[in-house]
Amino acid sequence: MAHVTAICVVHALLPDSGKVGTTAIDKRPLAGAVKVGDYGVYADVQADRKHHGGLDKALYAYAQEDADFWAHELSREIPAGSFGENLRTVGIDVNAARIGEQWRIGDTVVVEVTSPRVPCQTFARWMGEETNGWVKRFAQSGRVGPYLRVVKRGSIAPGDEITVVHVPDGAPAVNGL
Repeated sequence: MAHVTAICVVHALLPDSGKVGTTAIDKRPLAGAVKVGDYGVYADVQADRKHHGGLDKALYAYAQEDADFWAHELSREIPAGSFGENLRTVGIDVNAARIGEQWRIGDTVVVEVTSPRVPCQTFARWMGEETNGWVKRFAQSGRVGPYLRVVKRGSIAPGDEITVVHVPDGAPAVNGL
């Protein structure tokens, strides 16, 4: 059964040497049920709203299976939230999801896949991989995870099932863009 293992929000805004000067990539899991609105998980923020957040990037999902791949590649743990994701999932190939695909999470929330994540230098600095070609390596891996739009608001909690409720015909997959 595909499900959410963690719901993550910003732990702290941190200084960053990029243009914005601050990053909200430091996400950590919350305990219990959390409200999800049009702009994502309540209590979460984005420092660079030009490139993150908004209605079409309200949530970012990343699979535990992909985090396990990177843990092996990087020889370190990749705890939930480490990639700046709001949702850590298991049992669903988030990278094979089609643009426009809709998922029900728990009893009420419905989300729609809008685009793949495009890695940036802030992410590379956060990972301590800025001199190791991280942006290119991550992008070319096919394990970038999708951004999601909230179609129906509600509450979700760790352990909530993810059910694919609609897959548009002929739409490109997240890892195929």
